[in-house]
Amino acid sequence: MRDNLISLGIIAGAAVGAVILVTVAYRILRYLGRRSMLLAELARRAYPPTAVIAALTAVWLAVPAATSNGWHEPFFRMVLLAVIAAVGWLIAALTDVAAETALRKFRLDVRDNLSARRVHTQITVIRRVAVAVIAVLTIGAMLVTFPQARAVGASVLASAGLAGIVAALAAQSMLGNVLAGLQLAFGNALRLDDVVVVEGEWGRVEEMTLGYVVVRIWDERRLILPSSYFTSTPFQNWTRTDASVLGTVEIDVDWSLPVEEMRREMRRIVEGESDGLWDGRVCVLQVTDATGGMVRVRPLVSAANSSALWDLRCLVREKLVAWVQRQQPSALPRVRADLEPAGGGAAQLPPTDGDSSPDGGSSPADGAESAAGSTRDSGVESADSAGSPGSPDGADTGSRPAAPAQRSD
Repeated sequence: MRDNLISLGIIAGAAVGAVILVTVAYRILRYLGRRSMLLAELARRAYPPTAVIAALTAVWLAVPAATSNGWHEPFFRMVLLAVIAAVGWLIAALTDVAAETALRKFRLDVRDNLSARRVHTQITVIRRVAVAVIAVLTIGAMLVTFPQARAVGASVLASAGLAGIVAALAAQSMLGNVLAGLQLAFGNALRLDDVVVVEGEWGRVEEMTLGYVVVRIWDERRLILPSSYFTSTPFQNWTRTDASVLGTVEIDVDWSLPVEEMRREMRRIVEGESDGLWDGRVCVLQVTDATGGMVRVRPLVSAANSSALWDLRCLVREKLVAWVQRQQPSALPRVRADLEPAGGGAAQLPPTDGDSSPDGGSSPADGAESAAGSTRDSGVESADSAGSPGSPDGADTGSRPAAPAQRSD
């Protein structure tokens, strides 16, 4: 029992000593890396796998010297597998450090970031492919340590042709997406941070992998599309060659609007109130339509990117509408109509209640009585000879029906 405890103590001491040595080296590199971001990042990312490798190596060397039992072979197999996995982890970490170091040299927060976005897209895809290859090779190296796995590998290689055909047919869609992802990564059709319009949605390319592309829509939703979509379906890329774009605003006004004054007001708005949204390239106001009852004016402005263009368009629209309301209220949209009676003559307004004809009768244009009513009134007057048009009861007499004639027996 005592010998076993001593052996375990020796093995644990060796592992702890190796970890202490790696930690000391890590602290030294961190101290030296205060002025070197690359050295500091390399020490930070490489420290965990290096500590694991050092500890496993120390255990590998200490076990034969501390013990003499027959369990060495299976234990060594486990340690070897762990060492291979840690080495793969270290290589993947170093690959990430190299990729991040290269990406830091190309900034995306500048105005002309076309080449930077291309490099970011390519390095991101290369890093993903490299990590996948490292993982496959690490797993393969672990399997090769087993004699049974080597025999299986030889048989697999013998039937690799048929297996490859079957696998290609079964994974045709996946392989198509992978090839499309490589095509997008090393082509110029699509890059990270590109402004695109896909499926009727406006957004930016947030992530690109070998299998799919993530588009961040303006309202923070994510649209995930397979890579093959962008190689087989037309889409709009607003920033393929340059981030600067043009945008329009359409306003319908009355024909009486002074266009030149509105053009000067638009120039004043983009130069004095845009807060840097306007890039100084294009500021034009044109009349694009003049049919029907209104005139359509179209301000055309430019901005450094699509986000600034949206804000600038909203600003120009709001300020011009306020200017028309305040300075040109007569130019607000209106509907004109020319009313004519069915007979084709000019329309006449009905008189007021006080209007009457010179002879004391009702006006011929009385809106309440038609020509048929006038005929009815004349018939009543001829039947009732006692009444006269000028009597106080004339109006009432004209409005009452004639009394029926009495029969004589």
